[in-house]
Amino acid sequence: MTRATTVRAVLAAAVLLASVLITLTMSPRLGLDLQGGTRMVLQTMDSATATADRESTDRTLEVLRQRIDSLGVAEPALTRSGEDRIIVELPDVQDPGQAADVIGRTAQLGFHAVSGPGSGDPGSAAPGSEDARSEDGDVTGDGGATLPDEQGGLLALGPERLSGAGVEDATADFDAQQGAGWTVSLDFREDAGREWSRLTGDAACHPAGDARRRVAIVLDGKVISSPQVDPSIACGTGLPSGSTRITGSFGAEEAQDLALLIKGGALPVPVEIVEQRTVGPTLGAAAIDASARAALIGAAATALFITVAYRLFGGLAALALAAYGVISYAALVALGVTLTLPGLAGFVLAVGMAVDANVLVFERAREEYADRRGGSLRTALTAGFRNARSAVADSNITTLIAAALLFLLGSGPVKGFGVTLAIGVLVSMFSALVVARALTEIATGSRFVNDYAGVNGIARPGRVRTWLTERAPRLFRSPRRWLTASAVLVLVAVTGILVRGVDLGVEFTGGRLVEYATSRPVDVETARDAIAAAGFADAEVTTAGERDLSVRTGQLDNDGEHALRAALAEEGGATDKVRDELIGPSLGDELRRNALIALAVAVLVQLAYLAVRFRWTFAVASVGALVHDVVILVGAFAWLGRPVDGIFLAALLTVIGYSVNDSVVVFDRVRELWALNRGTPLARIADRAVLQTVPRTVNTGMGALFILVALAVLGGDSLADFALALLIGICVGTYSSVLTAVPGALLLERSSKAPPPVRGRGPGRGAGRTRRDAADHGARV
Repeated sequence: MTRATTVRAVLAAAVLLASVLITLTMSPRLGLDLQGGTRMVLQTMDSATATADRESTDRTLEVLRQRIDSLGVAEPALTRSGEDRIIVELPDVQDPGQAADVIGRTAQLGFHAVSGPGSGDPGSAAPGSEDARSEDGDVTGDGGATLPDEQGGLLALGPERLSGAGVEDATADFDAQQGAGWTVSLDFREDAGREWSRLTGDAACHPAGDARRRVAIVLDGKVISSPQVDPSIACGTGLPSGSTRITGSFGAEEAQDLALLIKGGALPVPVEIVEQRTVGPTLGAAAIDASARAALIGAAATALFITVAYRLFGGLAALALAAYGVISYAALVALGVTLTLPGLAGFVLAVGMAVDANVLVFERAREEYADRRGGSLRTALTAGFRNARSAVADSNITTLIAAALLFLLGSGPVKGFGVTLAIGVLVSMFSALVVARALTEIATGSRFVNDYAGVNGIARPGRVRTWLTERAPRLFRSPRRWLTASAVLVLVAVTGILVRGVDLGVEFTGGRLVEYATSRPVDVETARDAIAAAGFADAEVTTAGERDLSVRTGQLDNDGEHALRAALAEEGGATDKVRDELIGPSLGDELRRNALIALAVAVLVQLAYLAVRFRWTFAVASVGALVHDVVILVGAFAWLGRPVDGIFLAALLTVIGYSVNDSVVVFDRVRELWALNRGTPLARIADRAVLQTVPRTVNTGMGALFILVALAVLGGDSLADFALALLIGICVGTYSSVLTAVPGALLLERSSKAPPPVRGRGPGRGAGRTRRDAADHGARV
């Protein structure tokens, strides 16, 4: 072995060993869509400026953290997003209403004096069931309004005397010694404590049983408790801070809930729930199992295919593919990346993409071996790695651009897909250029591998290459013919968009989407009638199976959701909610705007990158093919009636990366051959370049298709649309990179006066070839 091969082998072994240790000792961090739970996005709002600043949002986050910690949720996560949003993740919380009640939509807490029974109150508000006193006695506690109290009567309230921000602590305790049962103890900060004493002292000036002896505690316009000051407290004396407790006929849960609501205090600014997603644990577990099956079957099919195509070296690449899976999984775990359902799909998809670099290298090695009409297998393999480096780098950078856009402009789980895709791309390059290279270079040291051409997979051309070489079709004699075919496909897609319309998902339109599993089969019409009878005539009902129903409505509160579920239960028996998504209209508008920005930025960034790396004509033609793919994919989903949502956006941007990836490989070869044959017409150069890169395109596409078909068939409903979008996109992208981008570039070059590329300038332009290599290459083409 050479020194370089030894270094690669040691590096590969060290990274693989570390990855195995991480895999065995650390667990992945699962997103809520995989482990089950509720995710909320809260928008902080200032009444004066409509949006809150960073400082107010941070203070609001801390108040919410106290409340949620008191819920007892295992490992809740609260993070600020931007200036005025807070993301709350609550694992295992299946009832978003419960979380919303505790968090509060505006959650403004205040203590009010009671000015008397409300109008029409028959007097039931007089004593109440709770008392407020000092350490050995009892007390209790919105402004200038008449509100129903917690017993159902009415209370006339004075202005707010004390805000919840003054509460230092509130705890629920069980008093066994004095027989008071469950109580709630209150502690106030210094200034607030003095105001509390004045408030309770004024209330104590009224007779026992008088409504005015009560103090109302109001949260978000609702009286949560209105205890009266204990008769033992004298007028004007009031209750001192630190020795106040509320007693009454509390149960343990009631006392704990009251303490929790009081302790949370007032939020610095109101908050609004603009996004809410709830996924049942069974749905998440099913998604993990389905994705794992798809990954195993798809990866096995891909490994078998590459082994058949490239024999021994293909088998070694399959081993490198297994190493890729271990290393990329360990990287996700070690970096603490939250693995979401789209992220899991991205991980599975990247297995297919990891084949691409190996295929590029092996095809270039086959060409080098044929150019030299035999010779050293090691030399051909080394040249294959060297000459494929430019195409590997360019194609992976374009995919990384798409991943970066997903992370920056996507939302929620889509960000996870972007992170997973980026890690997959980087690890795939390490797998191909370090692990696979070390294995194949070690194999080339064997005389058996060198002597038997049918074993190594490099010394003989593939069947596709042989077939194309024998026939040598003139593909681009008439470029406009291919562009006309592409224009017809685009026209069909646009017709679908105009006639059928694009079914924007709830993520882009706002509203609520709830999925239910029923114990008895319910057809769509029966479910629609039952829901309409319950008052939801505008709801859209679809089915995903015999016992799975999806209901989409406009804005729907939690009480409405309970009524909707009850209506379905009458027809389908026991009805469980397996997924719940709520998107506010403002967030829907923002996400829709961000999706369009993401597409525009993707197009412009790819255009700029390709213009720098190639000729402007190649860049414009590639971007034209990219837009062609986007329009056709959206049109296909319009014709099929499938939803266009955030997951579709992830697939769409991935297709953009794939499309440019294929175009880069083709144009990289065009540039190289053109520099070596400056006097040859560009159309003939394009014919040869496409015929030489078709084996790579076919083999890479097959590797990805195995994975996607497995995802579509085995991945379940959650991943079916994602896999379908990628299947359509990759097929269309493969077509357009050859039969749309290349003809477009040929027509643009006819009007361009730029000279052909110069051999040896820049990466991928024939640099490093000897004069004999160039002559051999010219003879071949």
